[in-house]
Amino acid sequence: MQVSENHQRYWQKNLRITGILLFIWFVVTYVVAFFARDLSFSFFGWPFSFWVGSQGSLVVYVLIIGFYARYMNKLDQEHGVAED
Repeated sequence: MQVSENHQRYWQKNLRITGILLFIWFVVTYVVAFFARDLSFSFFGWPFSFWVGSQGSLVVYVLIIGFYARYMNKLDQEHGVAED
């Protein structure tokens, strides 16, 4: 089966954005949480490390999902594979 040039560009862009967003997810999940315990000041009455670990990461996850959905809708329309 021959894959068109349009299809190859679509998947290259899809894989690139997926890789970038997975890297951001990894940094938020593991790197920030690992170093958050060193942040020893109060943020709205809670230790800042607790806020980063429990609330900040959830906000970033929702932003990643929203960005990916919007980006993929735009990419689908750009390459002519959008659903109606």
